[in-house]
Amino acid sequence: MAAQVAKPVPVETQHEDMIHDAQLDYYGKRLATCSSDKTIRIFNVVKGEAKGEPAILKGHTAPVWQLAWAHPSFGSILASCSYDGRVFIWKEVGQGQGKGSGGDLQDGWERIKEHNLHTASVNSIAWAPYDLGPILACASSDGKISVINFQNDGSTDASVFPAHGTGANAISWAPSVLSTPAAGATKQPATSQANLTTQKRFVSAGSDNVVKIWAYDEEAKKWVEEEVIRGHEDWVRDVAWAPNIGLPGMYIASASQDKTVLIHTRQSSTSPWTSTQLLPSAPDSKDPHFPDAVWRVSWSLAGNILAVSCGDGKVSLWKEGVGRGWECVSDFSS
Repeated sequence: MAAQVAKPVPVETQHEDMIHDAQLDYYGKRLATCSSDKTIRIFNVVKGEAKGEPAILKGHTAPVWQLAWAHPSFGSILASCSYDGRVFIWKEVGQGQGKGSGGDLQDGWERIKEHNLHTASVNSIAWAPYDLGPILACASSDGKISVINFQNDGSTDASVFPAHGTGANAISWAPSVLSTPAAGATKQPATSQANLTTQKRFVSAGSDNVVKIWAYDEEAKKWVEEEVIRGHEDWVRDVAWAPNIGLPGMYIASASQDKTVLIHTRQSSTSPWTSTQLLPSAPDSKDPHFPDAVWRVSWSLAGNILAVSCGDGKVSLWKEGVGRGWECVSDFSS
């Protein structure tokens, strides 16, 4: 049965060039967009529609690829990354506030941090789950990943390490809680029969056609490569780790220039990763290729529906059917 999709609501962003990202904040009250016109625009959202004139943030000197809202417990914070190799951290301070603190105040937003950790385009940024603290991971065309920790005193410390030799394109954090079945537990997915442990992991995608999983080694105090997942035949454009609401099992989706989407699954922390291709032409054909390169994948908050954005301008929604594998439940033109 096809999923019911609400009628799309267009937003006149006033950007002067291609839009690369659009992100709602935690409460769905703000919409931030970024573009090749080097600007970021922030709209108020009322009853599902963008209202009023946007705040316009300038400072990047090249196309802005991606935006990421921090969890509201850290304030009204937005991160941006650009082809200029820089990552900016913006904080809402209110009109007329923030001057004299060394930041750049624009339209009630202050640029409070600027990171120049990379020597090429920064393609993707992602905040860690909020209970791990204010941590931002960045993926760059210089082949490196940086992980920035923000301290309470305003200082930062960063880890920068090589990840994908020909360039890192995307990054996504794992849920902060890992559920492992307790000894002697039944197969019921009750959290009372599972051990919940905190994990600090993320997944990255690269132009080397692979997906890599990274974990933080608390003893060595560094990020280590935990797994390399192969399966794509061209650049991996995007990767997304699904929320798991504390239940066993892990899902990662990856989208590639090779026109395919893979779902990588791991049933427990000791089992191997297995990969399944989405079949956009099913049931007529088992051809796994979409009409064009696949640019973005994104999970629903519950982690049970995957949105796939293709280069032909269409978005499709996918769900895992019991005993039937992954099925397209809806598709629409963006």
